Amino acid sequence: EKELQVQGQKRRLDLIVYSKAVEPYLLVECKRPGVKLDQSVFRQIAWYNMPLRVRYLVVTNGPETYCCEMDYELNSFRFLDALPDFPADADLLPH
Repeated sequence: EKELQVQGQKRRLDLIVYSKAVEPYLLVECKRPGVKLDQSVFRQIAWYNMPLRVRYLVVTNGPETYCCEMDYELNSFRFLDALPDFPADADLLPH
């Protein structure tokens, strides 16, 4: 977990992956098995992402996992069929 300030409120992120240049790249919100991954979970991770603007958002409850790629220029996102393959030169660091 990592603590983050979002609009003056403290929030705890489950997992964030940074590039070697210390740029946020991927954000994961983990729920326990059995928790429904509904609109409220996606709103939660979107809220956490407001100051970060990561490329990928992931929500999981173990059996179910959803990943979306953000497009900030078009102010949209698209769901992916699987987690992204990270390029070998990405030098990503989990935190």
